[in-house]
Amino acid sequence: MPMQLKAENGGKILVVNVSGTLVKADYESFVPEFDRLIKHHDKLRVLFDMTDFHGWEARAAWEDIKLGVKYFADINRLAMVGENKWEHIMATLSKPFTKAAIRYFDHANATEARQWLSEAQHDN
Repeated sequence: MPMQLKAENGGKILVVNVSGTLVKADYESFVPEFDRLIKHHDKLRVLFDMTDFHGWEARAAWEDIKLGVKYFADINRLAMVGENKWEHIMATLSKPFTKAAIRYFDHANATEARQWLSEAQHDN
């Protein structure tokens, strides 16, 4: 499956592993689970792991934009872990579409990304 979800730290951190090319159907299982976690925890921290990620089909890209708009204020930290320059650029371009603090980490620094997400801060 190209998109896998896993809640950690009592559900406060959502790990999203994406690989291959995302299609619209991938969001059909992702969105309800994300909704459930938001309702239960109010704010989330997200680790978006893009190992072997190739992007989105057009309809999936639209679903991703809608998701970003819907949850604009529900994510307080977003760690994007990738292995390509375009993924780093994507992290930068995402900043205007969320209130979340966003940081990009190279795949080799995934442990640092997890530490950053786990840090106590006033953005809980």
